[in-house]
Amino acid sequence: MELTEHLAEYVRACFTAIWIETHEQHEATAAIAQLCQRERWQLATWNIDRGLRVGGSPVDQSGSDPLAAIRSVNSLATPDGTALLVLENFHRFLSSAEIVQSLSQQILAGKQNRTIVVILAPVVQLPVELEKLFVVIEHELPDREQLAEIARGIATETSELPNGHELEIVLDAAVGLTRLEAENAFSLSLVRQGRITSETVWELKSGMLKKSGLLELHRGREDFSSLGGLASLKGFCKRALLQPNRGNPHKRPKGVLLLSPPGCGKSQFCKSLGNEVGRPVLILDVGSLMGSLVGQSEERTRQALKIVDAMAPCVAMIDEVEKAFAGANGNGDSGVAQRMFGTFLSWLNDHESDVFVVCTSNDISRLPPEFGRSERFDGIFFLDLPTREEKDAIWAIYRERFEIDRTQRIPDDTNWTGAEIKACCRLSALLDVPLSQASQNVVPVAVTAAENIERLRAWASGRCVSAQQPGIYQVSTSKSGSRRKVNRDSSMN
Repeated sequence: MELTEHLAEYVRACFTAIWIETHEQHEATAAIAQLCQRERWQLATWNIDRGLRVGGSPVDQSGSDPLAAIRSVNSLATPDGTALLVLENFHRFLSSAEIVQSLSQQILAGKQNRTIVVILAPVVQLPVELEKLFVVIEHELPDREQLAEIARGIATETSELPNGHELEIVLDAAVGLTRLEAENAFSLSLVRQGRITSETVWELKSGMLKKSGLLELHRGREDFSSLGGLASLKGFCKRALLQPNRGNPHKRPKGVLLLSPPGCGKSQFCKSLGNEVGRPVLILDVGSLMGSLVGQSEERTRQALKIVDAMAPCVAMIDEVEKAFAGANGNGDSGVAQRMFGTFLSWLNDHESDVFVVCTSNDISRLPPEFGRSERFDGIFFLDLPTREEKDAIWAIYRERFEIDRTQRIPDDTNWTGAEIKACCRLSALLDVPLSQASQNVVPVAVTAAENIERLRAWASGRCVSAQQPGIYQVSTSKSGSRRKVNRDSSMN
């Protein structure tokens, strides 16, 4: 439902205090003006710069006084009409007890003479005295159809506007932008390349996300060809994300939780997945959401999740989630981590946007049990140390990347992870020494943290899906410490 439809319902029902959360106040004000003209409602607007204006014209009074603006709405009242007073960025003035009291009295008096107070602000910051008086409406960002209309308005020549699948790619890139941001991105693309393309849109979008400090947009070129092994996990995610008939919301994939020892490819998989399925990868750093003020961390968490929803379809990555929500079990802070974790859990369960969440963890036992329950994720995968076949594939990838002679003999890589193979190849190229010599500088994590890895394997056995081959992961009980996977259903991939 559009903003004007929501607003019209509340005004007809005589809600006398309406808060519109929007980053596009000019667009919202224009939409409200059109609604008032259609319904024959009186309209007054106020901001600190332009003062009070009625019907678009300034009035003769103290224009910069917010108290005078609140009291002026009564002069617009008529016996059988409705009057709206739109206050822009008024959240900046609600720290004053006098203004809060005046606003409260006006809201109650508005029931008698049908005068409606509408506040436009980018955030919802209501004093406790006004919380029960206001209803909140969210001004949604433009959808794909509206973005396409903006693109057509910017591109004056037929050659400047892409068609078909190329236009769909541009709209995918533009989803999550405000109308002004989309206009700027399309215009810059025309200046740079003579037509609207997704590259410029992504560049601006990445900068906007960095500016918010809440999310990072990963725009690498890696895909599954740059990641050896993990055949079952790759097949599962590609099948889930590339299935047709995505119109049914009940068929939307939720995401996966990846558990493994460090260096087994969890983070690399997340970054490769986006390019493989044609979705942007948003990296959510929970540490960056922490704020110094009371309630700020929880508010920043909600804002970040709103941005993620707005950028759907996308892949959202939370790396080392057990460290991100450290303290969610109730120790270590004043409950901030618990509340942030609760917000994230609720969003995981209830969000309707087409967001595929990938969380990684090195120690799932540090997370509350409810985190991994069914229907929060499509599967919990365990990434074990790579098999011989997988290691050979990883060696081939990094030998080519670091331009290492293929005739060189592979050193003893028993219990090595993919990260350790990469480190060996990089050191060989950096120091200009053979692989066998570079390997002397590599100490595998299976040696430095042997007990932790065995404990992790024991926990995952029977509880997680294997990332290497279809079926539930099982660890053998043989003295040699070898492991095996038991297939359950090879049709899943």
